[in-house]
Amino acid sequence: MRLLPVLLALSTAVATRAQQPEPKYDPGTYQHSSADIPMRDGLKLHVEIFWPANAQAPLPFLFQRTPYGVAGSAERLSAGYSDLAEEGYIFVFQDIRGRYKSEGTFVMQRPPRPVDSPSQAIDEGTDTWDSIEWLLKNAPKNNGRVGMLGVSYDGWTAAMGMLGAHPALRAVSPQASPADMFIGDDFHHNGAFRLSYGFEYAYLTEATKENSDFDFGRYDTYEWYLGLGPLSNIQSKVLKEKRLPSWTDFTEHPNYDGFWQRQAMRPYLTRVTVPTLNVAGWWDQEDFYGPVTIYRELEKHDAANQNYLVVGPWRHGGWSNGPGQKLGKIDFGSPTGEYYRQKIQAPFFAHYLKDRGSLAQPEATVFESGSNRWRTFDSWPPKRAATRSLYFHAGGRLSFAPPRAGDSGTNDSFVSDPATPVPYRPRPIEPTYYPKGSGWYTWLLEDQRFVQNRPDVLSWETEPLTEDVVVAGEITAKLFASTTGRDADWIVKLIDVYPEAYAPDFKLGGYEFMIANDVFRGRFWKSFEKPVPLVPNAVTPFSIDLHTQSYRFQKGHKIMVQVQSTWFPIIDRNPQTWVPNIFEATAADFKAQTHRVWRTPSQASRVDIQTVAP
Repeated sequence: MRLLPVLLALSTAVATRAQQPEPKYDPGTYQHSSADIPMRDGLKLHVEIFWPANAQAPLPFLFQRTPYGVAGSAERLSAGYSDLAEEGYIFVFQDIRGRYKSEGTFVMQRPPRPVDSPSQAIDEGTDTWDSIEWLLKNAPKNNGRVGMLGVSYDGWTAAMGMLGAHPALRAVSPQASPADMFIGDDFHHNGAFRLSYGFEYAYLTEATKENSDFDFGRYDTYEWYLGLGPLSNIQSKVLKEKRLPSWTDFTEHPNYDGFWQRQAMRPYLTRVTVPTLNVAGWWDQEDFYGPVTIYRELEKHDAANQNYLVVGPWRHGGWSNGPGQKLGKIDFGSPTGEYYRQKIQAPFFAHYLKDRGSLAQPEATVFESGSNRWRTFDSWPPKRAATRSLYFHAGGRLSFAPPRAGDSGTNDSFVSDPATPVPYRPRPIEPTYYPKGSGWYTWLLEDQRFVQNRPDVLSWETEPLTEDVVVAGEITAKLFASTTGRDADWIVKLIDVYPEAYAPDFKLGGYEFMIANDVFRGRFWKSFEKPVPLVPNAVTPFSIDLHTQSYRFQKGHKIMVQVQSTWFPIIDRNPQTWVPNIFEATAADFKAQTHRVWRTPSQASRVDIQTVAP
């Protein structure tokens, strides 16, 4: 008879505990230790481990693997990870193979090992598995669950960890992870080499075992890169005897060959079953293509509906710390970064790693800039989106009406001269990574009026809009273009032109705000694997992915499209003559050419946008 009161007392106590919120942990009181974890091939990788000093119950791990050094990890707990740290996790930060305090050789974007590899073969996935196995056995008071997260390269290592994932890996958030370094991420866009970023990033990560900034000896890198001449001079005149493995890879693999294809993530994503939170920024200057591509590929196999997408008004990694309300001169009206960290990221990991409640995470959560509000959809792009086309017309006019027979002229032309390339942002152009506050972080939001009067930039714009136009989905440029040369780059930009009298902020009157853009190297119009010369003066169709966007062009604004053929030095100069490998071009190969963009009924250049009702 005494058993019933005891059971009732126990059940009451359990119910009381269940109703009480879990304790909040002060990030400043986390304890710290370090370790060197042995991998299957005998090498050791360094980790820094942090855990709450007063933790009562076993806690899950949050694991981040980085090439940038784990020094300063404690500061992350009180900055970008403060919401997670208050929840209580065992944080583990690791130097990846060959970087900082970890042994071995660093290989940029080391490809996944073949599935039939011997057990001792390594890649980032095996290093993740071996590290998790060690942590589970050696870190006290863990609950046997692991989450991974990170931005950029750290996001890529998280994505690699979910390929053939360790059973303890229960949730992954690859944020701004590259997916294909030739098609759309850091080093190339549609085959066009991202010169300044590619060289400076290779130097940063490969010149020594720790981060190393290249010393340009001047403030304006536009001058330095232009004075450099052909790309071959980087090795012969700048690096000389010094070897950067990635620079060698760039020069030896100018096309989309097996080297780049083995790195690309798409073929491997069929093996993923871990719940995934993919995060991207609309104005990510390094990796926007990657996270959206990873999300789409995972969707094809997401039987459990545990693959999510979040896109906000951010630069590269801009959601990971700070309020996230303003970027460059544009104010988005609310602290979007804080919202993401508190309302999306923290609940995601708490649900999968701590069984904290039900997860009310929509399939796609995107920030609609222009109206400056969060929107949710059951797919991305939205199934209800309809395609509208913005057509080029004579006199720099842009409209939703297609060209008609008898319209004035057939094309617009300009001379593209590699000797005087269009800068990709206002000069002077500082180095990518220094000084602090470099314009690199906000160049995608620069006012495009800085190139408006150049003769080698074509522009078309609408009349002031009579109603809002809401972009929700894909943006694709369909160019019909010709050149007097045998190769050409095509850069297309979609721009919101603010009214001259812009009431919310008079300083933004007439601002030309770029909302979508990209470049396409003409030689790849048939195949990225096997480039071919363009036929001089022949009209060639180009389809250029300007990526996805959620944006409201407001009534009274105008929509503009710009087309140009140089974007320096973010994109290397195209010789515009036929050279099998541009990295081997000589100074004599670079020639000015006349480019034409055609706008006839049968060759109607346009930009297609997916839209939803205002």
